[in-house]
Amino acid sequence: MNRIKDFTKGAIIPQLVKLALPIMATSFVQMAYTMIDIAWLGRLGSAAVAAAGAAGFFVWLAISISLNTRIGVEVGVSQSIGAGQMDKAKMFASTSLTLALGLSILYGIFLFVAAPLLIGFFGMTESITQEGVTFLRITAFSAPFIFLNATFSGIYNASGQSKVPFYVSVVGLVFNIVLDPFLIFGIGFPKMGVAGAALATTLAQGLVTTIFLIEIAGPRKLFKNFRVLVKPQWYYVKMIFKRGFPASLQNSLFALFSMNLARIAAEWGYIGVTTQSVGAQIEAISWNTAQGFSSALSAFVGQNYGARQLGRIRRAYFDTMGIMTVWGLITGTAFVLFGDKIFGIFVPEPAAIASGAVYLRILGYSQLFMVFEIASTGAFTGIGKTLPPSIQSILFTGARIPLALLLTATSLELSGVWWAITISTWCKGIVLPIWFMYTINLLMRQQREKGI
Repeated sequence: MNRIKDFTKGAIIPQLVKLALPIMATSFVQMAYTMIDIAWLGRLGSAAVAAAGAAGFFVWLAISISLNTRIGVEVGVSQSIGAGQMDKAKMFASTSLTLALGLSILYGIFLFVAAPLLIGFFGMTESITQEGVTFLRITAFSAPFIFLNATFSGIYNASGQSKVPFYVSVVGLVFNIVLDPFLIFGIGFPKMGVAGAALATTLAQGLVTTIFLIEIAGPRKLFKNFRVLVKPQWYYVKMIFKRGFPASLQNSLFALFSMNLARIAAEWGYIGVTTQSVGAQIEAISWNTAQGFSSALSAFVGQNYGARQLGRIRRAYFDTMGIMTVWGLITGTAFVLFGDKIFGIFVPEPAAIASGAVYLRILGYSQLFMVFEIASTGAFTGIGKTLPPSIQSILFTGARIPLALLLTATSLELSGVWWAITISTWCKGIVLPIWFMYTINLLMRQQREKGI
């Protein structure tokens, strides 16, 4: 129990940074799995990247669905710790892991069975589609690992032990780095190409799950007498989905909307799909940093909300937004000025580099607003109000599809898809911070009126 950290007292910024850095590093490690696959597959050509990129949208969907239990457990555990209810925190953790396993098995079966239909949606050539189907079917076996790893990370983040997911993920990444070239290019093994990248990542994710299981049940265990799997009690199931479902729905729809944008981009050939899938991974450099602070803010806010320290929550939000302003300007400038050089690191084909540079330049103009939205989402999550971020995200992200159809019909052509993404991000990055400030000020006024 002494491993759990108390965020209800002490200097705010050092606590946020200390918690955020391992979460950010863990996010970068998770991103590196895909980036390393892309870097190796890029040596096989843009077609191989397009096949893996199309399948990657369904990995993204898996991560989005896993937010049901990750967000649910982060809020449940952090607020229970803040209120001093450790047995309740432990039950939230066990129930979330049980639910994660059940959801993952269902999703894995769906991916394996529906793979030809899912990859065929993108309308690519038969050879690329077949490689994508193979990649997705192998990836289907990693679904339990993806869901459980996300939930384990949520448990440790909520307890202030964000270094644990980082260290565990690094082990998996190193394993993936070593295994990738052997399986993709057939060094000591039969040459597997795209399938080799999928198998290496699946094995690495399985290793991460194994280490998490050993860690949480070992001598340095987070909770006493902890059980990984339990018979779910309705109260905990209800609270987990109440808090996690809006965020999961938001991110799942985001992934589905992005798939539709990729389908529109595919009208310009597989270069369009390659540009979006690789460009989105590069943009994740900015996204993952903001997400690290968002998760840290969520845990910080959760504990202080449980302790009814609303003024401390408001100060922490402003501190986080200040940090995000600096980061958003740095990454946006880098994408605008050096997009071609950054994209060329992963796919060395001239046509792909030219298309990728346009993508990053246009998306660079939205980075500041994107990090504002992500940080505000973490603040809402910490107070248990996950519906506002979901509502505005679904509304504006969904608007990308008709906007993209409209803009691509003009002289913008393919770049119209990227402008649709940027315009909607501007809207989200303005609306959500205003909404959170209204919410926290309202809660503080209500607290004063009650004399708490």
